[in-house]
Amino acid sequence: MTKVDIVEAIYEKVGFSKKEVAKIVESIFDIMKNHLQHENKIKISGFGNFVVRNKRSRRGRNPQTGDDIEITPRRILTFKPSQVLKASLNRKETQETEAAPRSE
Repeated sequence: MTKVDIVEAIYEKVGFSKKEVAKIVESIFDIMKNHLQHENKIKISGFGNFVVRNKRSRRGRNPQTGDDIEITPRRILTFKPSQVLKASLNRKETQETEAAPRSE
């Protein structure tokens, strides 16, 4: 799913103009980006948590040449789904396997 798909889905459900929906979606993503840059965590109830983690520098190896390299410290974004989201995904998966015809 892309940002355009999200805008289209919201447009169909809410009835605002596509331009208004696009501005809202863009604003939401900007707010999330800014918050993650400064606060390091976003918790969306029923969906999950976005957390920025700091990785320290470490020794690594270039797989092409085999040379030792220094991997610089950096920040990474992780996502942990909520129990509600996990349950929703598993329910759908269970329903799909039950509905699928069995090959014998």
